Amino acid sequence: MLLKSTIRNVIEAQGANLGKKDMGLTREALASLPSLSAHALIVSGVRRCGKSTLLFQLLKAKYREALYLNFEDPRLYDFDRNDFVRLDELIMELDSKVLFFDEIQIIPEWERYIRQKLDEDFKVVITGSNASLLSKEIGTKLTGRHITRELFPFSYKEFCSYKKVKYSSDTMKSYLEKGGFPEYVKTGEDDILSHLLDDIIVRDIAVRYGVRDMKSLQRLTLYLIANVGKLVTANKLKVHFGIGATSTVMEYLSHLEYSYLLHLVPKFSYSVKKQMVNPRKVYAIDTGLVNINTISFSQDLGRKLENLVFLHLRRKYQEIYYFSNKGECDFVVQEKGAIQQVVQVCYDLNPDNLDRELDGLFEALDFFNLNEGIIVTMDQSDEFVRDGIIANVIPAHAYMS
Repeated sequence: MLLKSTIRNVIEAQGANLGKKDMGLTREALASLPSLSAHALIVSGVRRCGKSTLLFQLLKAKYREALYLNFEDPRLYDFDRNDFVRLDELIMELDSKVLFFDEIQIIPEWERYIRQKLDEDFKVVITGSNASLLSKEIGTKLTGRHITRELFPFSYKEFCSYKKVKYSSDTMKSYLEKGGFPEYVKTGEDDILSHLLDDIIVRDIAVRYGVRDMKSLQRLTLYLIANVGKLVTANKLKVHFGIGATSTVMEYLSHLEYSYLLHLVPKFSYSVKKQMVNPRKVYAIDTGLVNINTISFSQDLGRKLENLVFLHLRRKYQEIYYFSNKGECDFVVQEKGAIQQVVQVCYDLNPDNLDRELDGLFEALDFFNLNEGIIVTMDQSDEFVRDGIIANVIPAHAYMS
């Protein structure tokens, strides 16, 4: 429980800092945010991807009189549900009908409070670093009165805009190395990404979910980000790390996904049960984070490019699968029951891998009865036709721009 004066001081201090803050690169997501209405706008994404900056940009563009409060401020560590009464009093005194709340999900029963403010005709924006903000549970507690958006680190287009460079194979290689976390792109200080990984593991997972075996969680996390693009199963991970139960591994994987640190892509199947039992492919939220926190080798470049293509697709689509039958195809993108794209990724097409890459793509295209697919490479352009079906070879910088 806090003093009302303490909460007031925090609001005033944070508000003063807003006026001094560099708004940075205008995020692509800003233009797609809906106007505030009777629904709360919830923006979620991995820690340090720019959610607060996006919120400041929205505030500056449309809602300059909004009340802003970041609940991760150390001065608010003792804030509990009883302090919402004091916050209400301050909101009345400050006479603002627009509320911007950062990381409010760390406060118990925050959903009930937000529902109350919506019922009182306040306009509300919430940001948070956990995908549970998008879950069906939140939809139940807010009875459908919310609109959700996800934010990721800089896209390739945003990276080039920030760096003021042109789309090219060279800038794509730079993006592959550095990734898109705004602060790291700005400074290039490696400690930013190593500390970020620690923060996610400790604050967003271990503390939030009461994980006791920190060592196993850390080892598992480092292993997974070092093996992006590879297939994993909970059973094999349990054996590899000597973790007592498969269910524990599955919980860790769920926590890692909810924190946005990792994404697990299932094998395409019309059977949901088969999707659940087949191995899944693992991808990280950012290739810069992978490079700084793992030992990188040249042979990893293909899998890291595959990771970038996944992130490019994930910014637009929720339903992404890999295809595996006689051959393999990296990505099958589905939306509302219809296949949108079939994509193969190969850093460098050469005589040794050409048939394998084409066979996997054409097999997937034939399976889905599609006439055209894509092979994303680092810097090659080409076209292959087989039985009237086209495989377009596109450089990554052209595909992602």
